[in-house]
Amino acid sequence: MSSTLQQAKENLIKNGFLNIEIDKNINLFEEIKRLKKEKNAIILGHYYQVPAIQDLSDYVGDSLGLAQEAAKTDADLILFAGVHFMAETAKMLNPDKKVLLPDLNAGCSLANSAPADIFKSFKAQHPNHVVVSYVNSSAELKTMTDICCTSSNAVHVINSIPKDKGIIFAPDRNLGAYLIKETGRDMILWHGVCQVHEMFSWEKIMATMAEHPGADFIAHPECEPHVLEIADFVGSTSQLLKYVKNTDKKEFVVATEPGILYKMQKDSPEKKLISAPPTTQCACNECPFMKMNTVEKLYLALKYELPEVILEQSVIDEGRVCIDRMLEISKKAGL
Repeated sequence: MSSTLQQAKENLIKNGFLNIEIDKNINLFEEIKRLKKEKNAIILGHYYQVPAIQDLSDYVGDSLGLAQEAAKTDADLILFAGVHFMAETAKMLNPDKKVLLPDLNAGCSLANSAPADIFKSFKAQHPNHVVVSYVNSSAELKTMTDICCTSSNAVHVINSIPKDKGIIFAPDRNLGAYLIKETGRDMILWHGVCQVHEMFSWEKIMATMAEHPGADFIAHPECEPHVLEIADFVGSTSQLLKYVKNTDKKEFVVATEPGILYKMQKDSPEKKLISAPPTTQCACNECPFMKMNTVEKLYLALKYELPEVILEQSVIDEGRVCIDRMLEISKKAGL
């Protein structure tokens, strides 16, 4: 390694990407494509990423699809354009691969709402319960989880558990409440929430629907119960995409992170999409963590192969069990 590159790496480790200058004359898109080929790398991107990153990604999907892709890829390097728990999941599923996250500060309000040490004490208060954790949780929490789930497969996961077993569901209380309603199971819920999906305004949504009387209102199950009650359809990001594409309706008000509208519009260019309004005048229905990733950070991550997501082997071994169970249930369900 050249001394210049080594110095840049040391600077990156110490200070992050803030002090790394990028040559303004290079084409970042072409450089990223070149580096991917050179390093046998794959970019996995979530639907909530900005359009440019979605276009650069080799695969764009929801948490379930991204986990499935991470598990089967033969790339040497996985660059995860998402948030921290997603990159951790990729590392657990493919521990021999180097997993990069463009910005290590790209966390998740849901994952942050369930600290592993506090959850451990909570779990101890409910012995003999099956712990189901939403994939939006830390690697440490997954080591205390029996079965992981995503919003795409959560109903199948809950229905796979014997009726005589108690269930703890963490960390999303809104998804948990939705699952109680859908499955009829009584569950103990951890009271975590997604800061984005808590921001949608029932009053403003109703006003928007009045302005668009022919539109369907569709929502992600992380939304609050009173918002879900007025939805024409409730589903995961991938399920919302399929609904818009396959239904005859031409207009939709969408209550989830607005990054998904880019893919929706590409799949259904003839349809009108309206992002559900938040309670405030700011863009508070955008996930600030997802938007921490930029094309510049993708380029730097590929060039320097940093920041790398590293997990202790014990966390990988213990945390992967619940993810493997989830993927097995999903496969049986044809998801």
